[in-house]
Amino acid sequence: MSNLVRWDPFTELSTLQKQFFGDDWMSPFKGVNIPTTDVFIKDDNLVVEAHLPNFEQKDVNIEVDNGALVISAERHEKEEDKSKKYVVRESSSSFYRRIALPKRADADKIKAHLDDGVLKVSVPLTPLPEPRKIAIGSSKRK
Repeated sequence: MSNLVRWDPFTELSTLQKQFFGDDWMSPFKGVNIPTTDVFIKDDNLVVEAHLPNFEQKDVNIEVDNGALVISAERHEKEEDKSKKYVVRESSSSFYRRIALPKRADADKIKAHLDDGVLKVSVPLTPLPEPRKIAIGSSKRK
């Protein structure tokens, strides 16, 4: 008599999620830092703050593509140490976010700053038109 175990894809997905986000103490990804991105509106600007520790200005690229703000960053490190048994040690990190811009975004006036590992992109928004007051009259003749 053989014991058949029914395969459940959701169990596998849950296991992968626990490993990736570190809920499992045996996780090989424990301690992986996933950069956070905050998107909010302040003073008629759409502000995007991306936390990019260890990235420099030359590693970051910002574009406006088909109505979206695209932020990407890639960093490569290469180390050679003759005293160790490896010849070359390489590592890389990357970051990618695509954020849909509202129709009233002024793409020509976008500003960006990278300070202390925090990228701040400010997208000015054109003001909304003021509501127009409609006078109320009377249809009765006097």
